[in-house]
Amino acid sequence: MFRDRIEAAERLAQRLEHLKDSYPLVLAIPRGGVPMARRLADLLEGELDVVLVRKIRAPGHPEYAIGAISEDGSMKLDEAASRFPQPAVEREAEQQKQLLKERRQRYSPVRPPIPPEGRTVVVVDDGSATGATMEAALKTLQGRTERLIAALGVAPPSAVARLEALADEVVCLEVPRHFMAVGQFYADFGQVEEEEVMELLGQ
Repeated sequence: MFRDRIEAAERLAQRLEHLKDSYPLVLAIPRGGVPMARRLADLLEGELDVVLVRKIRAPGHPEYAIGAISEDGSMKLDEAASRFPQPAVEREAEQQKQLLKERRQRYSPVRPPIPPEGRTVVVVDDGSATGATMEAALKTLQGRTERLIAALGVAPPSAVARLEALADEVVCLEVPRHFMAVGQFYADFGQVEEEEVMELLGQ
């Protein structure tokens, strides 16, 4: 178990120390990934930004993710999405896309998006149950970076396997077979508020 997100970031930095001379672009998946990415970017002497993706929730089951969507509109749906009415899934996807647009409008005045072209890019999240959100983020970056790395605190083996097909390297500190939720692996897993995200991006 990690003490908190900062400890997880520091352990990731140890695993990624070889990137220190490459001035990496560290992209956080908000909101939980932002404190980790801020610490990681500082330790690796890189730049910090966010990559905006949202989970697509199952209609009537908001805790159950059936895919993810990125701010450019690209969408990845799991097989489970076919069990729900398509119009309801499309409405949910449109709602999440609008939330991404609003989030970018909030973040951009703090720091405009940093182009990933030709950079070593590290995409960071505190953890992933299915890999869907990280997968969507990686897909928006494929073909644009010099090297693409996924960095997570914790994820089950099935999620890590999905990500390994999309990234040049996947660094996941803990890969437990018995996985219930990301929060069970953090002693302190408090919610990261928007104000904290904007403050960290502005540092």
